[in-house]
Amino acid sequence: MVRSESGKRHEKGSAWNLKLLFGSDTSPEISANRKKVSAATRAFVGKWGNNGEYLRDPLVLRKALDDYEKWSRSFGTDGNEGYYFWLRTNQDQNSPALKASFNKVEEFGRGIENEMRFFYMRVCKIPLRLQKKFLEHPRLRKYRHFLERAFAEARYLMSEAEEKIISMKAPTSHSNWVKMTSGFIVREEREVALEDGSRSHKNFSEILNLMNNSNRIVRDSAARAFNDIIAKHALTAEAEINSVLSNKKADDELRNLPRPDLARHINDDIDSDVVDALIKTVSGRFDIPARFYQLKAGLLKVRRLKYHERNVEYGMSGGNYPFHKASDLVRHVFAGLDSEFAQIFDSFRKNGQFDVYPRKGKTSGAFCAHHLISQPTYILLNHTDSLNDVLTLAHELGHGINNELIRKCQHSLYFGTPISTAEVASTFMEDFVLREILKEADEELRLALMVKKLSDDVSTIFRQAACYRFEQELHSEFRSKGYLSVEEIGSIFRRNMAAYMGDAVEQSPGSENWWIYWGHIRSFFYVYSYASGLLISKSLQSYVKKDPRFINNVKVFLSAGLSDSPRNIFGRLGIDIADAGFWAKGLDEVEELLVETTALARKLGKIK
Repeated sequence: MVRSESGKRHEKGSAWNLKLLFGSDTSPEISANRKKVSAATRAFVGKWGNNGEYLRDPLVLRKALDDYEKWSRSFGTDGNEGYYFWLRTNQDQNSPALKASFNKVEEFGRGIENEMRFFYMRVCKIPLRLQKKFLEHPRLRKYRHFLERAFAEARYLMSEAEEKIISMKAPTSHSNWVKMTSGFIVREEREVALEDGSRSHKNFSEILNLMNNSNRIVRDSAARAFNDIIAKHALTAEAEINSVLSNKKADDELRNLPRPDLARHINDDIDSDVVDALIKTVSGRFDIPARFYQLKAGLLKVRRLKYHERNVEYGMSGGNYPFHKASDLVRHVFAGLDSEFAQIFDSFRKNGQFDVYPRKGKTSGAFCAHHLISQPTYILLNHTDSLNDVLTLAHELGHGINNELIRKCQHSLYFGTPISTAEVASTFMEDFVLREILKEADEELRLALMVKKLSDDVSTIFRQAACYRFEQELHSEFRSKGYLSVEEIGSIFRRNMAAYMGDAVEQSPGSENWWIYWGHIRSFFYVYSYASGLLISKSLQSYVKKDPRFINNVKVFLSAGLSDSPRNIFGRLGIDIADAGFWAKGLDEVEELLVETTALARKLGKIK
């Protein structure tokens, strides 16, 4: 056992085993790996850089794509080095040495990317008269959807030289700004009240968790600390967000993109009308979250919830879940769905692919990371033994299982998932774990867990749709005015958040600044994928509940990666994501749960 900075005892092996990549931050293997990447890139460029035959002959293109796939599998733009230092900077965001190493490999990677850019861009520009011939050629079937996506993107690509410039300016115009703001925030600590009546300094991640504490004194203290931290960095965030919005506007204008979110849709392999239908349908049902928050206010015996109380757990949380207990529960559920899911989980634990506990400087929240198909998946957590941490573990493992099944079934050019469906696997696994907990719950605990589920559904579906609309208005207003003050941004944010929360949630002082820490809005228009993922997931869950053998169909989806469009993949499973009525059916399930939960609350005398 080892002891964390907070004094809590943690089991050995609770941090990432990055030796799967390199032995240390100064390993001589790092330099050797960079040389291998450079050599492989030079070999590819030397072979295909001045050979235009692959743009005319499908058989030659097949050879070129095979070489490109091998390069993407083992080397990519930065090999193991880029992945390693990205992971290390998430373990310690405040280390100047790690920042320096990561910046250097990012610069190296951009150079490699620019050397390789010619190939994809020239494939994109294959003349229209030849595209059909290439797509229908049997020798290119292995890469058909790769070509389909390239041809779709070609309309908005600039010249090779111009695309190189866009790439080279990205760090100074976007990522450096974003890292600066998040770095300032995560290094902050504040003294807050604890449940035992004492006060203690806590880091930013711990403060985030304490805002959901069942003890009002604790959560109010944490909220004051949180608001103080983000207010301190508000003017910095104002400069940051205006800079990245300006960079985004310039890029869109150079590419002649007619709407700010179109680049996201193209990249996600999804039609804009599908996303528009999703956001419109969800926004049209904002009465559901408003009614939920009214219910929650009644359960907590308050007239209105404070802004930071939206996610406070109601009633018993179902017990304390140290990581070993959470792992056992999640593994049991996964094994019940499919034995391969449990085997993947076991391999992650055995190989040290989890970083479990919060630490000062560590990235807040949770994620599941992958890079090249030849590299291991890593999962970051900030586990504090709550029920929510169990569900987070299941969520991130859903992504991890998705990665491993794709790795097993696809080649490197299809390794990954479009953002439009990336959250299906995660929410699918998360919901089955919660369902397992509900099985053994009495009515009191059942009510608490149903409220928890509704809270998560509201955050995943309705809050993300509201955030998407906030982003749409933010980009529109910026492009109209040229600069937005922190007060103007706060007004836009508060208006869109109030739209889904309804009258039962106060728009408390300080809440207008919560966009500052919401990192997803810097990955423009990403958030719709949470809503689409959960609503699709609900459909898959219903099939599995009716017939457990349907899990094999789910695995077909989980194994598909980028081999076809989401519309086609789900179409083969009988799901039409282009039908607005499909999204409404998923929302009907949320409303049914709300009605059931409200009835149970009345039965138990918790509300009138």
